[in-house]
Amino acid sequence: MAARAEIKFVKIAEPKSGSVVLLTDQNLKLGSVSGALVGKIGDAFSRAAAAAKFKGKATKSLQLLAPAGIDLDRLVVVGLGELRKVTAQDWLKLGGAIAGAAGGEGETTVLLEKPAGKPITAAEAADVALGIVLRSYNFDRYKTKKKDNGDDKTPKSRQYTLAVPDPRAANRAWTAAQAVAEGVALARDLVNEPANVLGPVEFADRLKGLAELGVDMEILGEPDLRKLKMNALLGVAQGSERPPRVVVMRWNGGKAKDQPVAFLGKGVVFDTGGISIKPSAGMEDMKGDMGGAAAVSGLMHTLAARKAKVNAIGIVGLVENMPDGKAQRPGDIVTSMSGQTVEVINTDAEGRLVLCDLLTYVQRNDKPAAVVDLATLTGAIIVALGNHNAGMFSNNDALSNALTKAGLATGEHVWRMPLAPEYDKMIDSKFADMKNIGGRWAGSITAAQFLQRFVEDDTPWAHLDVAGTAMGSPSTETNRSWGSGWGVRLLDQYVRAKFEGK
Repeated sequence: MAARAEIKFVKIAEPKSGSVVLLTDQNLKLGSVSGALVGKIGDAFSRAAAAAKFKGKATKSLQLLAPAGIDLDRLVVVGLGELRKVTAQDWLKLGGAIAGAAGGEGETTVLLEKPAGKPITAAEAADVALGIVLRSYNFDRYKTKKKDNGDDKTPKSRQYTLAVPDPRAANRAWTAAQAVAEGVALARDLVNEPANVLGPVEFADRLKGLAELGVDMEILGEPDLRKLKMNALLGVAQGSERPPRVVVMRWNGGKAKDQPVAFLGKGVVFDTGGISIKPSAGMEDMKGDMGGAAAVSGLMHTLAARKAKVNAIGIVGLVENMPDGKAQRPGDIVTSMSGQTVEVINTDAEGRLVLCDLLTYVQRNDKPAAVVDLATLTGAIIVALGNHNAGMFSNNDALSNALTKAGLATGEHVWRMPLAPEYDKMIDSKFADMKNIGGRWAGSITAAQFLQRFVEDDTPWAHLDVAGTAMGSPSTETNRSWGSGWGVRLLDQYVRAKFEGK
């Protein structure tokens, strides 16, 4: 389900018809073209601003319908706030605010000119466009009645014409940003799909389309996984009628001699908890327990679509965790691909069992320069950080710092959590090398300690617990979807800064 917004760039000029969006600062100043347009309606703008107490604050908007003196259907003025403080994230949010104010269908012209100072740059224009597209996303595939146009037809896209000083440069910048938008939309689609539609096989089938972008694809079925001795992952899947899949995606955009960077995603397409079954209230949300795998999938789309100069590997472990006569029991002991044994104390702590085999697989096969895994792993991280930060655990300060900077740049924030021997002892088992939970306290930390036991040879590694950010996160200027697509922009920015020097 793609975002319903189409973007084009034109040379800045005064529009003659349709809906038009202008920008203003906190002093209600306008750019030259915008000012000339507003001048034709006399004091209507200033009077409307006074009546609405509109002061040009960032992302706030004022609408004038069919203003007298010009042949426009609607004039929308959106605030930039303090112009000297506007960042890339502010331009992105501005785009979301523009899309929210425009609403519905049809065509909108946006005059992208600053009220004062230097003209808007190509990168800033692309950020605005990205914000518009992200905000315009709407997952309504299963609605038979389309409320926004009152009939059963699928709503048309809203078209945005962005008037800028240099359309050609803006288009070049938008090419890369559009790849990000597509990756986020893919991740959101995957998280939003109901589990009866998106099982492990169907998820893997959807990713086959990445081959058209140049991604090398390998889909491992159950016989392959048994041959590889991925018994921890297979133990999670054994209670479901739906067979597991592991999808290995490789984008080779860097030099042949360059070590790849690896991204791993937990892909539990539905999580009942297994024999350690969850309470029924809210269990429907567990269709989103593959948010980590969705983010990795969206990232690989983005890297390939923008031809990123990096060698990247994305691996997703796709399983369904169900209670059944064949299901894994509490107390079972499994031998992971690494050879380490795990006592399964709680079958609802299943994501780490999926990821531990993926960690072993990628390290043994690809010797990555760094590994980042993403998983909706623990409710404990939501208790600790809420929905505004993902928990980050890492064995490497440089990797941790790079991800923190990427989070600050994109607004997808991470907060580093501790790892320590004292926590690691909490997952020691009397009967196996380790157990899969460490008790009630520090649940997100002991989950990360479990994963760290599968990190070999001091490989730089980071684990992102995205339970609070990948699904059901708060609405923002750029997201109104239950599935947020969180992590795609973060990791794309990490790749840009670390491997492409951007």
